[in-house]
Amino acid sequence: MDDRRIGLGGEVWMTVAGEQLGGTNRVGLLAALARCGSITAAAKQVGLSYKAAWEAIDTMNNLAGEPLVQRSTGGKGGGGTRLTVRGAQLVENFTMIEQLHHDFLERLNRQAEGVADDVALFTRFKMRTSARNQFFGTVTRVTAGAVNDEIELAIAGEQQIVAIVTRESADSLALAPGRQVFALIKSSSVIVMTAGEGVRLSARNQLAGTVARLTRGAVNAEVVIALGGGGTVAATVTNESVDTLGLAEGLAATALFKASSVILGVPE
Repeated sequence: MDDRRIGLGGEVWMTVAGEQLGGTNRVGLLAALARCGSITAAAKQVGLSYKAAWEAIDTMNNLAGEPLVQRSTGGKGGGGTRLTVRGAQLVENFTMIEQLHHDFLERLNRQAEGVADDVALFTRFKMRTSARNQFFGTVTRVTAGAVNDEIELAIAGEQQIVAIVTRESADSLALAPGRQVFALIKSSSVIVMTAGEGVRLSARNQLAGTVARLTRGAVNAEVVIALGGGGTVAATVTNESVDTLGLAEGLAATALFKASSVILGVPE
């Protein structure tokens, strides 16, 4: 199963008058300089050239408005490079802020558990198709045939949909138990049945529910059947059929469609 957990990250940056003073890399250079007392050694520790290290220090000194690093030459010790009091304070405070930022991100990550499912859901919402009925489910069984394969899906509300696809399509979509898939059915492929006890039908898919909406047009009507679990299935039937079946909101009805009428797709 894919691990779709979301991890949140970020970095701390310092700015002065809208200009970037630096972040972890530059402060890391200052910290290395405090440890080494040598710009050459500090630059090597943080992966910078000698020239690039001095350019970064010059920029920080200028933006800070006061020296963060001082260079001394000659003298008994032969000179060297060190942090000023302000530079040492900056490193200490930045380290503290970074720790607070790290703790904050850890709290966010703990709260972000389950967000991945919502992100995947938003992606499904963006899918555009002409099929009126769009279901999202999980493959529960694959029955291989000589030419076509029969695919069973579990959808919301403990409902089940059966699809017939070619062996080539099943292989291309990598259909197997546990695979998440989209099932698309045109409303014109759905037949509405009422009071079907004792009737034997060839349609593999029979989703029982209650008429939730009925919208008449000049010739046809759209019938929306509410299913258990909050799902719905829409059918396009003639106005004559609406009258013959006595369709009305609240009436128990079953949506029927052939397995060959189901089109399957998989998320990228």
